[in-house]
Amino acid sequence: MPSENRPAKAPKIPISVLVVLHDGHGNALLLERADRAGFWQSVTGSLEAGETPAQAALREVYEETGIALARENLRDWQYSTEYEIYPHWRHRYPAGVTRNTEHLFSAQIPRDTPIRLSEHTASLWLPAEKAAEKAFSPSNRDALLRFIYSEPK
Repeated sequence: MPSENRPAKAPKIPISVLVVLHDGHGNALLLERADRAGFWQSVTGSLEAGETPAQAALREVYEETGIALARENLRDWQYSTEYEIYPHWRHRYPAGVTRNTEHLFSAQIPRDTPIRLSEHTASLWLPAEKAAEKAFSPSNRDALLRFIYSEPK
């Protein structure tokens, strides 16, 4: 229940981004969700009103890691997938919304880049194949595998 001083959050827009952060040497960064122990993922988040997917990707990377990426360092894969929203998160969306469209992005960052966690409890660099195995969501696994087999060497 919202407090008297804080307005209720607007329902989430069922359009999101997933950003694979990688080191350019086949390793990807995963983050462990604070609200679900053991749920590892890449940077993800829903668009805010008036935002483009690229703007949301840059904002989410900054909010979740503290990394301020330049737009030219963000690769838009021009790929999206639609998936069913997990039932335990549907209350965050407008009534009756059960599906989300997720846009894929990636960015190369040095592995020693400081990570400032805000919405997560831990970060972990793994070879992308291992990261795909550890990611809890099928769309995140697909994104990591797509990255492995499509990223220019």
